[in-house]
Amino acid sequence: MTYAEETTAVVHLDLRAGAAALSTAQAVRERVAEQVGRAGLPEPDYPLFLVTDAPAGLTDHQHQYELLSGYRAVGETRILVLLVGSSPGSYAGEEEACLPDRRLVRPATLRASTTGLVWAGDLRSARTALDRAAPDDPGALAVLVDLLSVPDVFVRVLEEVRKLPDTVAAPGVRLLEQDLPAEVRDRAWRDALTRFAGEDTAAGGPAAAPPAAQLPEPLRALVTGREGRAHGHRQPGGRADLAHRACADALDRADADLAALRAFPGLLSPARREVLEADLQQARDTLDGFRALVERALQGGGGAAAPTAEATARLDALGLRVPPPEGVGERVGEGLRDLAGALLGEGLALRSVAQQFTALAGRVEPVPGSALLHRLADHSEDAVTRGAATEYAAPPRTPPATLFMAGAAGLLGGLWPWPFLPAALLAPLLFVGLAVLGGRRLRTGRRAARWTAGPRPAAAAGAMAGAVAGYAAAPPLWLGATGLLVGLGLTAEAVRRLWRDAADSWAAGRGTTALRAALDGLDALLAELVREHWAAEERLYCADAARSVAGMLRATAAAADAQAAPEPAAPAGLDSGDPYDDDWLSAPSVLETPAGDAGDGGADDADWASAYAWENVSAEDQDRGRGDDGRPGRYDAPDGAPRPAGPEAALWEEDGGDRAPRWLDREIGEGGPELVVTLAGDLRKTAMAAMAPYWGAVERGQAGALAVRRTEERVRALLSAARHHLWHNGVLAPPPYAAGHRSRTTAAGLLGTDSQRVAELVGREADRQAVVQLSSPEQGALLSRDPLAARWIRFAPRTLRVEVEAAWRKSGSPPPEEALWTSSGKYAGLIRLTPLRMGVVDTVLPRQGAGGDHGAGRAGAPARVVSEEEDRW
Repeated sequence: MTYAEETTAVVHLDLRAGAAALSTAQAVRERVAEQVGRAGLPEPDYPLFLVTDAPAGLTDHQHQYELLSGYRAVGETRILVLLVGSSPGSYAGEEEACLPDRRLVRPATLRASTTGLVWAGDLRSARTALDRAAPDDPGALAVLVDLLSVPDVFVRVLEEVRKLPDTVAAPGVRLLEQDLPAEVRDRAWRDALTRFAGEDTAAGGPAAAPPAAQLPEPLRALVTGREGRAHGHRQPGGRADLAHRACADALDRADADLAALRAFPGLLSPARREVLEADLQQARDTLDGFRALVERALQGGGGAAAPTAEATARLDALGLRVPPPEGVGERVGEGLRDLAGALLGEGLALRSVAQQFTALAGRVEPVPGSALLHRLADHSEDAVTRGAATEYAAPPRTPPATLFMAGAAGLLGGLWPWPFLPAALLAPLLFVGLAVLGGRRLRTGRRAARWTAGPRPAAAAGAMAGAVAGYAAAPPLWLGATGLLVGLGLTAEAVRRLWRDAADSWAAGRGTTALRAALDGLDALLAELVREHWAAEERLYCADAARSVAGMLRATAAAADAQAAPEPAAPAGLDSGDPYDDDWLSAPSVLETPAGDAGDGGADDADWASAYAWENVSAEDQDRGRGDDGRPGRYDAPDGAPRPAGPEAALWEEDGGDRAPRWLDREIGEGGPELVVTLAGDLRKTAMAAMAPYWGAVERGQAGALAVRRTEERVRALLSAARHHLWHNGVLAPPPYAAGHRSRTTAAGLLGTDSQRVAELVGREADRQAVVQLSSPEQGALLSRDPLAARWIRFAPRTLRVEVEAAWRKSGSPPPEEALWTSSGKYAGLIRLTPLRMGVVDTVLPRQGAGGDHGAGRAGAPARVVSEEEDRW
């Protein structure tokens, strides 16, 4: 037998009390859609039906079994019938009025290769022999149904039953349930939802976009391709290139003229200054033309200001070259998906990831050329003049070396004996002459005195010191002449340095540096315009898609907040004993309740699992649960609505006493340190699974409002399915859409329990003392006495496999063969399937009625049957 689906749900039907509602194929299909849909799954291709019935109901409900066997699906339909109660002829709890019927009569419909029967005559929920629990105790039955509702267990049990004679077995079980108290699990689920959604920190400022190195390749190309694109934006010989070259050539000539002016000939001749001024004026004129061209380019193209083809044509007419995108936007959707997966994989909350996507959109979005126009003011004619006068035209500075040379020149020129002391005035007079001559050459007027404000006093002080020394020492004339020659050389060098600095300061004030800066700034604006227009359509699409993803993540966070919000108070008039107070996860999700319908007390608002559990209770137990006054009792729902009766509801607790079946051991933890973190990680996987179809819409360019709305609906459905999965399978079992390679934490980290008990139970020797046989005394006489005929099933949660196998290796016990590792995380243990004796099971064929309705005169009426032998006779 093959198991084609990895992710499916077992549909449970209780025919002991609800057979009349399943009298048509459409009713069966609606019941399947209700249960499977609540689990967040589509209609199954390979349906799995778990049917609870009494032995006498096999023939009474023959019509329903035929509907299930003929259920229309792509693949085969598998049916496992759980029979509850003793043989048809006996009456539990009463004095027998007739001898028990030692046969189990079944219709031929249930003899198909995809059908098996498991007959639990007595669930044996009593802990001691003094307890008088009902043979079909609804609490014990709910646990057994919950176990068989695990698809892995269902399929394995059906496979093993098919290997037995007559495909009928009597079960014996020993179970260990590991779970959390309802309040601990609810609190952990709320905390995980809050951590998963995150807080809205937009008020604290925009988040920074992820670094380019951390971006997936498609997105990194859009970001670095724009930011790192080399210059080459001007077409050689184009209008922009000619205008730029004309201004640059004029500035180059001005630089050459300035170099000539800074030499001694420039100090002596006024012609070089005039040539420099002419070239600077030409540079201003050409810069004005280049500035006008830049303004036209910014107004007419680039970024998202115009359609790409039109803007490219305008830029091309101005001599600007926009490089082709080279296919960088072909995998934008894939890059956004990988980025979301990487950020969520790092443990970031949804709103934090949404903020990073918003920042990425702002970073990659093309800026229109008109948005750059305001930066032209930084390079206008007034800005150039203002910068030349303030920022660049600093007064010439006098280095200390120049001051030292001026003082030394005065000192050496003053070493004369009397009457030659007046020669000491020569060096200071040369510096005064420099100030007058330089002022005439550069037309600076009185500002010329500033150029020699330091050297003139230094030379005068040095000359005075030299004269005093010469008058006192009366040196020879040759010494004075030598000192004068050396002083004149020092004076010439100091003058050269002073003139060079003065010329540079004057030229900067005239605009040589400011014009060069303006030209470079305008050219940088053109380069930025071309970069912003590069791959404009691809980047604009990426920005829109990133914002759409951010909105999707925020909507998912809002759905998580709604899921984690406290349940509203019960309306006045309802019973104070709210059936959902004890287990919030089993209550209807706020995401499943239509707006305006919450709290109306209708049956549509009840969680399907509650209705599922209520079906586990037989009609007799429902009646027995009512009080003497006719008011709803323990197993009735208020106002007719179903009450939850799953394993967590602890239906077997009475008067504070624990009446859990003796074949069930419960190990309840208080939650491990990694519980909330793991649940939040599962929710992140849920979000990625919900958004999987959305990425296809992004790649196709169809990530519009319809795709967003459909994805939001899918997110809400999967969040509700995750909530149902946690309630039904426990915290140990990962969601079915979690990554297969993602390792699960230990039982100690999630539950706060040890997996040693699981290893000991599953590895226990297969003997008859290890399990509790779920058979009544009458049924026990019908079982096979061959101990080797029984089939054994050992099972444990798949998430504990590594721990359990490690415990087996540590203890030295050989691992059991063919151990079943289940998708559910609640139960571990042993199942023994014992066959019945030969001749106990009798298969009968239906006798067709006159109406051709398989012998059913009315819906739910028993059909007349005959045995195979009688039919052949």
